[in-house]
Amino acid sequence: MSISKPEQKPPQPNPFDLTDTDIIEKVYVSHTYDDQVFDNEPLFKVVSSVIKLSSRIVGAILKIDEQNGFTGNPIGVSIFEPEFSKLKLMSCQMMTVPWGLENAHQSTLRILQQLRSFSWDAKVLIALAAFALEYGNFWNLYQASDPLGNSLKVLNQIQHRHLSVADLNSTVKLVTEAVEKISHWGTLSSDESYDTEDVPALSDALEQIPLVVYWLVASLVACNSNIQDVSNYPLLEFRAKLSPALDEFTRHLEICEQQKDSVEEYRRRKRNFNKPKDIVDFLKLLINQNGSQNARIYDGNARRIVNVEVFKEKYVLLFISGLDRIEDEIRLLNSIYEGLVEDPNERSGFKKEEFKILWIPMESRWGDARREVLNTLKSNIKWYVVEYEEGLPGRRLIEEDLKFEGKPILPVVKPQGVLLNDDALDIIFEWGIDAFPFRKSDAYALAQKWKWFWDEVRKTNLHGIQVKGERYIFIYGGSDKWCREFGVAVDKIKRHETIKREDAIIEYHHLGKEDPKIVPRFWIGVEGKRQKKHSEKLDCEIQGIIKTLLCLKQDTQGWAILSKGSNVKILGHAQPMYQTVADFEKWKDRVLIKEGFDIAFQEYYDTKRHLPAPQPCEFNTLDVLATITCPNASCGRVMEVTSVNYKCCHGNVADHAFKSATT
Repeated sequence: MSISKPEQKPPQPNPFDLTDTDIIEKVYVSHTYDDQVFDNEPLFKVVSSVIKLSSRIVGAILKIDEQNGFTGNPIGVSIFEPEFSKLKLMSCQMMTVPWGLENAHQSTLRILQQLRSFSWDAKVLIALAAFALEYGNFWNLYQASDPLGNSLKVLNQIQHRHLSVADLNSTVKLVTEAVEKISHWGTLSSDESYDTEDVPALSDALEQIPLVVYWLVASLVACNSNIQDVSNYPLLEFRAKLSPALDEFTRHLEICEQQKDSVEEYRRRKRNFNKPKDIVDFLKLLINQNGSQNARIYDGNARRIVNVEVFKEKYVLLFISGLDRIEDEIRLLNSIYEGLVEDPNERSGFKKEEFKILWIPMESRWGDARREVLNTLKSNIKWYVVEYEEGLPGRRLIEEDLKFEGKPILPVVKPQGVLLNDDALDIIFEWGIDAFPFRKSDAYALAQKWKWFWDEVRKTNLHGIQVKGERYIFIYGGSDKWCREFGVAVDKIKRHETIKREDAIIEYHHLGKEDPKIVPRFWIGVEGKRQKKHSEKLDCEIQGIIKTLLCLKQDTQGWAILSKGSNVKILGHAQPMYQTVADFEKWKDRVLIKEGFDIAFQEYYDTKRHLPAPQPCEFNTLDVLATITCPNASCGRVMEVTSVNYKCCHGNVADHAFKSATT
């Protein structure tokens, strides 16, 4: 008959053989929710007093001035009444650990299990308090000189304990430093004015805390056991484990402080950003380092560094982007700059000369390579660029308040430091300088100016037409021969390598190719708009467009319209329009130099406008254009001129580009 042996528990491991991951997992198993209410401050004061006073005795023995990390003055014994029984029990567990690293490991886990419902900072403080019971008693008896103290000293065999004071002192010093830093982390993490989104390093530090807590408690267990002279644990090895874990935790804690300071700085800037004094104050909040001199601003026109004060009482087109793939935006803003300089006069109540362009390049890390990219881009512009070496101080404002998400944006800011438009880039891409002063309402007015035209185009059901801001659209009509030749020439441009490099999208549509009946319908629709009235200013512009279109209609050879999205750029007669597309090889390089295909097209087209048209234009109007005196001498009263026939001789002008005056 066999006798079953009692089941034996697996032996505890040597903690120095465990990996950091193994230890963190074991500590996490012993940790539940932080639902135990605990007031750290009173206990912290008592423990700090014990450690500090004990350290003075140690310092006298070692002949050094040792504070062991804790600061503060001794406190009265009546201020705090700790739960003595629990602390004493835990202290006894620490001091009765027999020799063996696996026993120290088991005792450490047992103590952490008893503290499972406390927060991390409370765990280490309570463990240190339990250790301080014996540690303080030992040194108090050590320096006692009264009869009772001397008797207790003998009874506790204080003088006969084999204790490495320097080794113990170094370990206690490291442990108390760790307790203070974990307590500081607890204060930061409990501050409701911050969260892990504001201070993400709090989470990074939390991941390191279980490892620090384990080696902190294990070190206390080893120290207390050594004090009792029941073991001789190698405290240096415990410090060798605790020290690097604490260093890593400290690094995260320092990042926490930096992030906290950044949050405070952002909140200060945001308060001022919501109510800036003026445009200069607005820009300083974005680009000036805290407490430093003004940021460096490069003036691309003068090729020198200027002060932010150059924008005082100015409107600022604030270009915000990274450094990569912004060549199109730079060419676009170059054309806007030229438009502002060439015609600085007042328009719509705004003076173009009061508008400036400032680029804030968004780069996280400046190096030689990135700096060279910036210098290359700067060489092609005449406006202003912010230069900085360290992180951009207003980056978070730019990302959260100006809504920069990596894609280039162009807020327009008034002299008062408030937004005129949160992003004018799209309307400038479509309308160019015509969108001045770049309000959303200006884009709407321009769209209304051409809305009637595109309404008529859509009625024709042109196959596949997409009127979008990034597309260049040709609509043309006329004789079969001319339309065929023009379509072939445009198709050749569309497939050209230069256009592919520019990423330009070119579409062309022959009006009436699929259904000739839509041609008269289109022109009837255009002519019908002569009778429809809009606002006075808008109607004047629309009537001018209608007159130009009706002149094009009379060109028997053909006509063509070039549009960028809904922005019609050119209304042209057959010959100059065809010659421009046919000569693409002569002006193709200008497409890459200018900000777009349409501008390069316009430049070359202007050189061909003198080409003769096949016949003169005629146009009748019933509008009241003038008044004259009645030629009848017996009458002499004022007469209204309401019917005039216009006929141009086409001496030098054969086309009707929209931007020119109507013949």
